[in-house]
Amino acid sequence: MLGAITGDIIGSVYKAGPIKTIRFPLFSPHSEFTDDTVLTVAVAYAILEDVDYATALKTFGRKYPGAGYGGAFYHWLFSTSRQPYYSWGNGSAMRISPVGFAFDSVEKVLAEAERSAAVTHDHPEGIKGAQATACRSSNA
Repeated sequence: MLGAITGDIIGSVYKAGPIKTIRFPLFSPHSEFTDDTVLTVAVAYAILEDVDYATALKTFGRKYPGAGYGGAFYHWLFSTSRQPYYSWGNGSAMRISPVGFAFDSVEKVLAEAERSAAVTHDHPEGIKGAQATACRSSNA
């Protein structure tokens, strides 16, 4: 989880203009956390406090409305709806590292990754991306 957040902050300055080099400063005066960090912390909070994922995502996301959310997620975030929007994007995978850390078997990681992803990314590809990333970040 700390690696995901650190990578998010380091990469934030390259989000609009990717670079192809391994020689770059890790931090700059313009480095900042993005939506990926906000939602990673929300997922961790949901697990630690036994809060449902939709509530955690909406609570944390609304505290940081300018963090760089995608259009569909932003619309969901500020709507009254808690229904997923069939996304197959990578957002569910970007916020999943706490699941890989918190659960101790592949079966539990896969099941919890699906629960976390399906809140917004209920397309099979959105779920599979979260599951694959959670398994990769787990010790299970």
